[in-house]
Amino acid sequence: MTAPPHSFAGLPDCILIRGVNWLGDAVMTTPALQRLREARPRARLVLLTQEKLAGLWQNHPSLDGLLTCAAGESPWAVAGRLRAEAFSTALLLPNSPRAALEAWLARIPQRIGYARPWRNWLLTQPLPPRPGQARMAKRSVREIRRLIRRSGASTAGAPVSPPPRASHQIHDYLHLAAALGANPEPLAPRLEVTADELRQTEEAFLPGKRGQAQASPLAVSRRLLGLCPGAEYGLAKRWPAERFAAVARAVVREDANCLWLALGGPRDWPVCEEVARRAGGGVLNLAGQTSLRQLMALLKLCRVVLTNDSGPMHVAAALGTPVVVPFGSTSPALTGPGQPGDPRHRLFSSDAPCAPCFRRHCPIDLRCLTAISADDVTQAVRQILAAL
Repeated sequence: MTAPPHSFAGLPDCILIRGVNWLGDAVMTTPALQRLREARPRARLVLLTQEKLAGLWQNHPSLDGLLTCAAGESPWAVAGRLRAEAFSTALLLPNSPRAALEAWLARIPQRIGYARPWRNWLLTQPLPPRPGQARMAKRSVREIRRLIRRSGASTAGAPVSPPPRASHQIHDYLHLAAALGANPEPLAPRLEVTADELRQTEEAFLPGKRGQAQASPLAVSRRLLGLCPGAEYGLAKRWPAERFAAVARAVVREDANCLWLALGGPRDWPVCEEVARRAGGGVLNLAGQTSLRQLMALLKLCRVVLTNDSGPMHVAAALGTPVVVPFGSTSPALTGPGQPGDPRHRLFSSDAPCAPCFRRHCPIDLRCLTAISADDVTQAVRQILAAL
């Protein structure tokens, strides 16, 4: 865990917020942070997060400070550093026993989080599940096969109706913040990149911006679109690479001045390269070549982002970029992009009887995703571009 830029010890209202560990989940906590800032304008709000997510929170207006923990760092080591800061309150966004143990070992007087087995005794205020909370229950392989046998329904892909707003995961975090007096009404998730960051990212990836020889396709393009065909959770969230390529190819055929940026982390490079190859041009693979802040800037620069249900999906939406999303094993009602019901985004799902199953890998034929056609998704991208 890195040292904070200054000490918060001795401040009367110093709140530690234990952040979550996945990129998309972290974005979904931002409405709770905004509401907590509104409720406690004079408090010092300090977020503890994993090092890999530190860039997400740079210059975030809801926070006064940031602490990071390294992968593999023990809860005792983390707690020792937290203890030196003398926090008055810990708001625990993860449901893990470890998050509660860190706060307990740090001797933080008030420790608030959801009640869960193995950790309730570590909390001073264990909260019951909020009214309307939905669970992401993973279906068993037996249940999936039974549902498929029993159903004769088609699995045609279609745009998703606005999901029930109260079921979305952002409400879980807002309910936690409400324990400290925050307003539980939802806000759109919000992230920030500065004009300087946008300019510097353009200079790093668009050589023509620096007056250099135009050695990159980016140098001659002004209409940037995003592709995020990866998904860290597993293959059951990944729309087929050939469908991403088909959409990219169709849009480029209509507008030769556009360029798709294939974005993601190092593990996403192979699938991004496959999409670029299948598209036959018009796609530049930048997966694994950017920092998190540069990824954020590129997502902000895109007119629209075609993406799986993934961390970059949430980041793009929180930066104000419209997204088009084929959903498979997960539910847009629970983890859709932006504020629930935001009309800027286009979300697709099928009526496969086994979806959502919340599994990492499909035990049958991935019908929930293959039923979503490239033509329908292409039309959604066209509609967003036409409205800009």
